[in-house]
Amino acid sequence: MVVKLKENEKIEDLQCHGLKIIQNKKWFCFGMDAVLLTNFCDVKNNSKIVDLGTGTGIIPILLSGKKNYEKAIGIEIQEEVAEMAKRSVKLNNLEGKIEILNIDLKNATKLLDKNSFDCVISNPPYKLNNSGIINPNDQKAISRHEIKCTLEDVISIASSLLKQYGKFYMVHRPDRLADIICLLREYKLEPKQIRFVHPRAGDKPNMVLIRSSKNGNPELKFEPPLYIYNNDGKYTDDVYKIYGMDNMETSFR
Repeated sequence: MVVKLKENEKIEDLQCHGLKIIQNKKWFCFGMDAVLLTNFCDVKNNSKIVDLGTGTGIIPILLSGKKNYEKAIGIEIQEEVAEMAKRSVKLNNLEGKIEILNIDLKNATKLLDKNSFDCVISNPPYKLNNSGIINPNDQKAISRHEIKCTLEDVISIASSLLKQYGKFYMVHRPDRLADIICLLREYKLEPKQIRFVHPRAGDKPNMVLIRSSKNGNPELKFEPPLYIYNNDGKYTDDVYKIYGMDNMETSFR
């Protein structure tokens, strides 16, 4: 499928079953956190999925090459970014599998049925909206800071959309973990699985992957830590495996 690129856009090969994605080099491009979150998601066949804050559409697009889900809805508030994600969906001939909605995720339950999705996924803004001067119309700022939505917004909407025992997957920063767990339980999402991501062995974690279950029973399991780099500066075997590559000639953001 041929799609028209706009200024500053490029097509990137995702190295997964021929999948590609359009990115704008001046905007906030997807990073390793999105790839790790996609790999962390244990999505069952024929599942119905919502991706809150889908951005470029990277998670549903990449997940389509790994899992046989039925339908994914990607929600993105930024009009230009959502339009670009729609073109990426078209580029991969995934219009029948992925739908991009250009709406505020806080309005998701006005368009989508509550208690009807098997899985909700989110790679939300990490930073609180109280650190210095922030341009509220800047794409990078909106992707990084809680300008358009808060952590509580994401978790509350995820809970509303999920079926009983539906799964919510999220990647975030470890320094927000106390807030995350408190909010998950407040909205009936029981934390079930956590994996910390560390730059190297001996470094403190800089990401946390977390799975919760709607109205699930209390039982939290900790997965082995994921280390990105070996001491020699090369990627670890775990990272090679996640990316499905024998060697890492591509640099990750």
